[in-house]
Amino acid sequence: MKKIEIITVPYEKQRYETVGDYYRKNGKWVIATSKMKDWRYEMLIAIHEVIELTLIRERGITVKEIEDFDKKWDKEYERGLHSKKDEPGFDKRAPFRKEHAFATKIEKMLAKELGVDWKKYEKDVVSLYSDTWNKAI
Repeated sequence: MKKIEIITVPYEKQRYETVGDYYRKNGKWVIATSKMKDWRYEMLIAIHEVIELTLIRERGITVKEIEDFDKKWDKEYERGLHSKKDEPGFDKRAPFRKEHAFATKIEKMLAKELGVDWKKYEKDVVSLYSDTWNKAI
């Protein structure tokens, strides 16, 4: 892993319905976090994505596998197959479930150290999602 660039973008500029993303561009890894009200939230998302990316690379899980799963899951959500409390990374079918869960543990620990209220953080993250997602909230 030669270079990682962390960027903050407006939610609408993300590649799909997500607040955190990672992908290859011009020979480097890009971590894209959505612009949030609080810089600490952006940092939490970025750290989560770096940890998840590190683990999937170590374990041979491809970004394409994750993207394909996330997009499939989003379509299922739109059809009412998942509740507002569900998250693709915790779905038993997710190819990156273990990695996502570990990254979330670290994210929660860091949130506590930063004095971030986890419930408020989650609410603010979910508030970014499009109308399709917000209908369920």
